[in-house]
Amino acid sequence: MSANPQWDISRALGVARLFHLLCGLRDACVTPFLTLYLRQLGLAAPWVGILVGTQHLVAAFWAPFCAFLAKSYQKRRVLLIGSLLGSVGASLSMVLVPPLDKDLGHRSCHGSHRETPTALPPEAALTGNFTSAQGPASNHPAKRSAGIRDTSGFRKEPAESVQEPFSHLPRNSEGSVEGARTTAEVLHPGTSGVKDTPWEGAFGVVSTALPLLAGGTALGSPANFSAAKGSSGALGLSLEGLRWTFIPCFVSMVFWELLTAPQEQVAGDSLFEYLDFVDATDRYRSLWIWKLLGTSAGVCGIAALVEQLDCFLNTSGPRGVVHFYGYSLLSILALLVSIVFPIPIGRCREPSYKTSKALSLVEGDPRLMLLAFTVFLIGAATSTVQNFLFWHMEDHGSSELVMGFSVALGLLGEVLLHPFKATLLRKLSRVGTVGLGLGCLSGQLLYYSFLWSWWSVLPVQILSALSNGALWWAVGASIEDLATPGMERPLSAMFRGHFYGGGASLGSFVGGFVVRHFSLAVLYQASCVVLVLWLALFLSIQPRLPQERKINYSKLLIVEASDTSDSEQGTERDWLVKAGLERSQRTGQNSAC
Repeated sequence: MSANPQWDISRALGVARLFHLLCGLRDACVTPFLTLYLRQLGLAAPWVGILVGTQHLVAAFWAPFCAFLAKSYQKRRVLLIGSLLGSVGASLSMVLVPPLDKDLGHRSCHGSHRETPTALPPEAALTGNFTSAQGPASNHPAKRSAGIRDTSGFRKEPAESVQEPFSHLPRNSEGSVEGARTTAEVLHPGTSGVKDTPWEGAFGVVSTALPLLAGGTALGSPANFSAAKGSSGALGLSLEGLRWTFIPCFVSMVFWELLTAPQEQVAGDSLFEYLDFVDATDRYRSLWIWKLLGTSAGVCGIAALVEQLDCFLNTSGPRGVVHFYGYSLLSILALLVSIVFPIPIGRCREPSYKTSKALSLVEGDPRLMLLAFTVFLIGAATSTVQNFLFWHMEDHGSSELVMGFSVALGLLGEVLLHPFKATLLRKLSRVGTVGLGLGCLSGQLLYYSFLWSWWSVLPVQILSALSNGALWWAVGASIEDLATPGMERPLSAMFRGHFYGGGASLGSFVGGFVVRHFSLAVLYQASCVVLVLWLALFLSIQPRLPQERKINYSKLLIVEASDTSDSEQGTERDWLVKAGLERSQRTGQNSAC
């Protein structure tokens, strides 16, 4: 330990572990359940995809820019504290967004069990339009049933009241169907004098039960409401819903992401530079485990709290407000820790064009280009799981506690597999490990498309240790081998931020529309096919790419002492001197001040 109190490594690592643990707990409160909350607000899958896709897009490009500014102007701690403080208010603003169905909270919080929709039986048929779930039409003069278009595209006259069969399960029961409930009526702008216009038909609102049904058969059959997309509209949102629900959600989520996106990168860069000054960066590599442990505990704990406290705190809105209250409380705790978070001071400014250098490095190396496109597809495929898997589980009667436990299983499996990381990479090689991870991810997606019960998702979650953990270990090892000295971290940040985030954004945009017009089963099966095709292409292209010549240092020293020609000896010595100069320059930047 250094005598200088600024370099108290044990204290710095203790604070960093606590900070990572709190951040894992905080993120677990909202991130896994956010799309489920948006569904409870009444937003259909395309709108949810747009919201989450925009969130990924903001994070991919805003976080590196803020990290660069904070480093250039020595304002890292200010940004870290401001990010945590601002995220408290931004998260609570989501609680103020009104749901499309005003009686949603009243229905979900009364009764011993909350009812969740399940798949329609194959023999069920769509019988026309829908009855109101809110009361007589006389109480809602601005709401009326929607006309139905026939196959030719012309509107038919609206019927009075036709009911769609819709089965449901109690939360704690398994496979029993207790009856049918009516769906929420289609909302239209309350404009007098305009009747049966195509604009009204294009923005019909469906109930939260309607944007997604479980199972490929029910969703692909005529019983699926999305089969009537010609009559109810492509996106399922009225102008009133667009104004009072979607736009407030969009503004809140973008503002929230602008505040929270730079936090992880700023904290990681600060701690890495702090440890790098005393050559202790090897201890930085183990901190990710603390965040995973925090996420595992938080995702189960917050789900249990929601089951017990949600209806006591709010009975006029959708379930899930406890997620945001827990997020805010843990943000305040993390804010207190961030005051003493290890951030190096008095450091010289390093050349700060590493993002452009990393991009040029990717463009000049075909192996990095292949790896970048692989990470892009991983982001697109993973986003479909993060966005809609809980919808699928909810349709099969799953509780939020089971959803949280399924996430914790995957994270704990990754932690337990970590001691075998070196053996796995050595036995399978980096390319083989990437192939294994892609194969496991495609297998998970195929399995998700055939879920049959609320518990059926649990056995396959253990594969997340390979499809997420081992896959990223192989990607990280490949980046370290292919990067030039000093470019490992900028290149890794570009892969996780730009390429993975860009893929997650595109996957969210496309996935929402695929769910709306087809089904979740089709989305998962299509993602599985794309990954399998890319896996075959990846394994066939990788051996044909030019391989970097590995230099054996012992042989280099032998050549140095042997009777080789002066020209060859000079060439080898020049290479060694150049490598030494690059290392000394990097060390000099750390100690110049």
